[in-house]
Amino acid sequence: MLMLPTFRADPRVRLVAAAAPREESRTAFEAEFGGTGHASVDDLAADPEVEAIYVATPHQMHADHVAAAARHGKHILVDKPLAVSLEDADAMVAAAETAGVHLIVGPSHSFDAPVALARRMIDSGEVGAVRMVQAFNYTDFLYRPRRPEELRTEEGGGVLFSQGVHQIDIVRLLCGGMANRITAMTGAWDPARPTEGAYAALMSFEGGAFATLTYSGYAHFDSDIWMDDVAELGGEKSPSSYGKARRALEGLDAEAEARLKTTRTYGAGSEPAKADHHEHFGPIIVSCDRADLRLTPDGVEVFGDFDRRFVEAPLGPVPRKTVIDALLAAVREDVAPAQTGRWGRASLEVCHAILRSAETGAAVDLTRQCGTIQEEEHA
Repeated sequence: MLMLPTFRADPRVRLVAAAAPREESRTAFEAEFGGTGHASVDDLAADPEVEAIYVATPHQMHADHVAAAARHGKHILVDKPLAVSLEDADAMVAAAETAGVHLIVGPSHSFDAPVALARRMIDSGEVGAVRMVQAFNYTDFLYRPRRPEELRTEEGGGVLFSQGVHQIDIVRLLCGGMANRITAMTGAWDPARPTEGAYAALMSFEGGAFATLTYSGYAHFDSDIWMDDVAELGGEKSPSSYGKARRALEGLDAEAEARLKTTRTYGAGSEPAKADHHEHFGPIIVSCDRADLRLTPDGVEVFGDFDRRFVEAPLGPVPRKTVIDALLAAVREDVAPAQTGRWGRASLEVCHAILRSAETGAAVDLTRQCGTIQEEEHA
């Protein structure tokens, strides 16, 4: 649903087929786009009209669906996280590489235009080397409607696999990708939602940069007030919406909550709100040798040695345009973005390392990391 405005607005993409178990979704797709609605992913992957497949299924299904797409030679855009287990992630990376197809993991907020702008500033050398990043976000994530498995960590539930991977992706992109160690703690404080709802982590990188990552999904403080009252998806946020997530769940059992979640799926009538700003993932400060960068929903504020300025990231008519840019470059020009299957696996490794560090109380060394294309070229 969140990619739907992008698919509708970007003329470089034509939706020719879809797969969904819900007949209502298939019927709605055929009515809007005129393509073919398949009942299975295998049938979709075998469709000769399809060049690339966007996998937007629950986390634990990604491995099977990516494997099906790769077997049929389709390029793949798979929702974050790449998978739940690192074993599945390894198999997905191998399947894509064996088939010779591109595997792109996203959209994550590392594709956001202000993040890309900050990375270009870093690559240009104008602000010097990255030394420290502070990223934090407070949301209502844990109290949005959930299916039962979304509240079980072992099935990819909780804030780390769905939310932490956004923050990890952003920080890794800004710091060059090659993280080497994690120390972390997590919080699971609501017995009715028995999974991680918060974490804090310290992550170090090759070259000496380090980052702090903090997230809470417990629906109390809302860090969007520090993002000029712009919501995560780029729309204006009204103070009157405070507490809306918790109120919507009052009196609902697990079955009723799962039904409420289906109202947010394609074909059920709900639509993403119009965005007047870029998407964001909470306050992010990047400390460099010659400036600090503050990422905002509209661009990057630069605090230099002697001057302070704002560099706008223009908002175009196509939301998430950078995702389609990456897909098009991969499919048409054989140019991979930073967010490859190996990149997604590296971010997933950090999610697991946070859980392991929190459980053991010890720092965890990382072994599956990869750098950005720019960092690798400079190595």
